[in-house]
Amino acid sequence: MKGIILAGGTGTRLRPLTLVTNKHLLPVYDRPMIYYPIQTLTQAGITDIMIVSGKGHAGGFLELLQSGAQFGAKFSYGVQDQAGGIAQALALCEDFADRGPVAVILGDNILYDDISPAIKDFRSQKRGAKIFLKEVDNPRSFGVAEVSGEKIVSIEEKPAQPKSNLAVIGLYCFDGQVWDAVKQLKPSARGELEITDVNNFYVKQGTMTYEVLKGWWGDGGESFASLLQAGVLAANRAAEKPDA
Repeated sequence: MKGIILAGGTGTRLRPLTLVTNKHLLPVYDRPMIYYPIQTLTQAGITDIMIVSGKGHAGGFLELLQSGAQFGAKFSYGVQDQAGGIAQALALCEDFADRGPVAVILGDNILYDDISPAIKDFRSQKRGAKIFLKEVDNPRSFGVAEVSGEKIVSIEEKPAQPKSNLAVIGLYCFDGQVWDAVKQLKPSARGELEITDVNNFYVKQGTMTYEVLKGWWGDGGESFASLLQAGVLAANRAAEKPDA
């Protein structure tokens, strides 16, 4: 099973910090933001990883991360020529994945759960996908999942009346069907190929499972406040666990 880190986008919500660099290269306490999703994947035993960035800062990722050897991993690199959505960036990885299953994480998502058990569960699924959920206080700001038993019933983007407080975070596992699913997508109203549409492909199929995160999760690229919060929590964690 291979891993994909999607680190494109223009980072407009973090300007002027992102005028000359990619948001995923910004520091979160003592390390670049992208180190955190790398750790999430490698900790789960996923070490063959493709990193997709925008064309303006691809060289920065290569210079920083190089071959991946320092992380005990092997890195490949892809470039998204234009910001066309998460699903479009994912589609660039078809050859890298050999049309097989993948774990996909957004480069600004920071979490402290060990996802190894969830990855093991996904590998045991005969088909389908798995998403990761987190209880939040403001579900209207996220994609929200409605669950029933071990299955996802629906996913709704920023609902006015949320059916739960379970936000869909930027971490997904897909089987090989995903490569045909992304080719069937149509651009949303904002002109992008949406990852929610990929998830709903599996929801309609009845093969979407989920895992609820217990530890802290944050989107380091959402706002200045979220970037600061991630840094403070990372600093506190480092003080408690110097080797973390």
